[in-house]
Amino acid sequence: MSFKGTTICAVKRDGHVAIAGDGQVTMGENTIFKSTARKVRRIYNDQVVIGFAGSVADAFTLSDRFEEKLQQTGGNLERAAVNLAQEWRGDKALRQLQAMMIAANASQMLMISGTGEVIDPDDGVCAIGSGGNYALAAARALVQNTQLSAREIAEKALRIAASICVFTNDNISVEDV
Repeated sequence: MSFKGTTICAVKRDGHVAIAGDGQVTMGENTIFKSTARKVRRIYNDQVVIGFAGSVADAFTLSDRFEEKLQQTGGNLERAAVNLAQEWRGDKALRQLQAMMIAANASQMLMISGTGEVIDPDDGVCAIGSGGNYALAAARALVQNTQLSAREIAEKALRIAASICVFTNDNISVEDV
């Protein structure tokens, strides 16, 4: 039995970063198992916000490891992300984890994957998960054509993705720094 489906979108604008996530957990290809999951959370004394897509247990394992890396690096987001990606890719057990993560503090936003990628998006917008490409396109259009805040763009992008992607719902949670 496979659990999947989520969409996470992050937007950096005017000195603020917002991460939005939907609440849907899908079992298999056709059953909504839960509609109120929270996939965006604050860590490291509320200074860092993360959003994760993929297996819930795997995502929590990664978020705990990431918080440990933040502690070890004195809150240096980039160094913690690179250390996590190296460990994730290099450790045989961690390599099996099926999740991706977006992490942000007040000045930086990064997408982190188990294949070793740590990406700082050029345009201040990134998205992951089953509806990630829909949310990414919507957020980019909103950034280029509106004066909305980072929080408003992230939420609207998720609502647009939810109207297209069957694995994304409109029970949206947003955290910003």
